[in-house]
Amino acid sequence: MNLKFLPLGVVLASFVLSGCSSITVLRTKEMKAVGDEIMVKNDSAYTALSAENAALRAELDSVKSQLDAAAVAQKRLQAEVTVLSNRMSDETVRRDTRQEEIIYRLDLLLGKSDKILAKKVVVSGNAATTVMEPDANAEKMVEAETMFNTAHSDYHRGEYKLAYNGFKQVYEMMKSGEMAESSLYWMSLCLIEANQAAKAKTLLTNLVESNPQGIKACPSMYKLATIYGKECNLDRKKQYLQMIISSNTCASTPELEQAALALQEMLDFKSTDGRTAEDICREQMR
Repeated sequence: MNLKFLPLGVVLASFVLSGCSSITVLRTKEMKAVGDEIMVKNDSAYTALSAENAALRAELDSVKSQLDAAAVAQKRLQAEVTVLSNRMSDETVRRDTRQEEIIYRLDLLLGKSDKILAKKVVVSGNAATTVMEPDANAEKMVEAETMFNTAHSDYHRGEYKLAYNGFKQVYEMMKSGEMAESSLYWMSLCLIEANQAAKAKTLLTNLVESNPQGIKACPSMYKLATIYGKECNLDRKKQYLQMIISSNTCASTPELEQAALALQEMLDFKSTDGRTAEDICREQMR
């Protein structure tokens, strides 16, 4: 188009319109560039947030795995501590029982030694002579004591069947008294070591019921509580622990403190996952 033949106003208008169009195009390009830049920045931020989120999730999974492993380790540690505590309790009972037996034997030797030989007066003419004659009961006691010590030695050597038979012979010989009661108690320990807990429970239960004030009543009740605890019958375990605590006979015995600690541990039990103490006990037995 030849501009010189156009009016001046038209020419000016044409230039103005051409300039505005160029400015509009430039503005559009600038806005598009800014938009692209914003999108790039948003994409970068999203990528960074996604990576950070993935890292946090991985860290949380790692922490959860560590917590689960720690929980399993804690359960195993608790089980090991329980086993060790039971072993220590058993060993304490054995030690205390051994001390009682030693004291009993010393009392027998020192306090009853004058009964081993009884005096018998024989009159010959006008003279009377004294003849020492063995006392039958004293001889029986000495024989039973010897058999008991032999059986006790067999028990600690791991000869549980032999020890059981020895203690049984002592019981059948004495029938009643402290020696007979101790023999029944040790017979039950032999049965426990021979994995015959049911028979041991029967023997210990009869021992407690027949002589609740006897020297082996408290050890027998604690042993019953221990057996029922290993069988996860925690109600019966709690019952025998409470019997020990409420018994005047056990007031000055080691079983009282042991029973109090065991009962307090049962009362303090709290589950974090809704499981009962019996459930946990059964899982540990598997």
